Amino acid sequence: MNAAPEGGGRELPQAGSADETGARGPGRRGFLRGAGGAGATLLLAACSGEKDLSSRSPVDQASVIAHRVAYPGDLRTVALAVALENQAVGVYTSALDAARAGRLGTVPRALTSFLTRAKAQHTEHARAWNTVLTRAGKPALTDVPLSDQKEITATLARATSAADAATLALQLEEQAAQTYLMTTYSVHSTSEIETAATIAPVEAMHASVLRFILGEYPVPDAFLPVDRAARTSLLTV
Repeated sequence: MNAAPEGGGRELPQAGSADETGARGPGRRGFLRGAGGAGATLLLAACSGEKDLSSRSPVDQASVIAHRVAYPGDLRTVALAVALENQAVGVYTSALDAARAGRLGTVPRALTSFLTRAKAQHTEHARAWNTVLTRAGKPALTDVPLSDQKEITATLARATSAADAATLALQLEEQAAQTYLMTTYSVHSTSEIETAATIAPVEAMHASVLRFILGEYPVPDAFLPVDRAARTSLLTV
C-alpha cells in the first residue's frame, strides 16, 4: 500500500494490528464544557456574521439577508445539517471514484464497502433533514453551501492513499455526530430533535468503523464530545 503523504493522512495498519494509544478522554466534564460554551460561540458567530455582511456589496448583502430569512431560527441548524450530509455524499462519491481509478493505491475492501454503504445512508439523512425544511415551507438544499467546501474538496484531491481518504471521512463523521448531538439540545421542534437524535448515533458508528480501519481504538471517548461540532456560521446561504 502506498504510504500517506507528508502532512497528510495516516498509513493504514496491516490486518490484525491495533493502536489504542490515541484514545482521547474529554469525559463528562469536557462534554459539559462544550455544551456550556455553545451559547457564547453562537453569539460570537452572529457578531462575526454582521461584520462579514458589512463588507459585502449591496447586492450581495441582499442575497445573504434573503437566505437568512429563508432559513430563520432553528431552520438554519437544519439547513446546516443538510449541507453536511450533502458534503459527505460528495466526498464519498469522489473517494470511490479515486479508488476505482487507482489514485489511492491499494484500498482495503472494508473501506470501499464502508464508503458505499455510508454514502447511501448520508443520502437518506439528507432526505430526512430536507423533509424537515420542506414541511416548514422552506426550500430543500441540494448543494453544499459551506465555507469549507473548497478546502474539503482540495484535501480529497491531494489524497494519494486509502488512509488519506479514510482520515478525511473520519473528520466529516465526527463533525456530523457532534453537530447532531448539539442540535438535540439547541433546537425546539420535536421533529428536529428526533431527526438529530436518530442520526447522530449512526454517524458516531461510522466514525468508529473508520477508526478501526485506520488501526485506532474505535471508541476513544466515554462520552460523545461537541468540540468539533459545526456552527451555522459555516453556511454561505
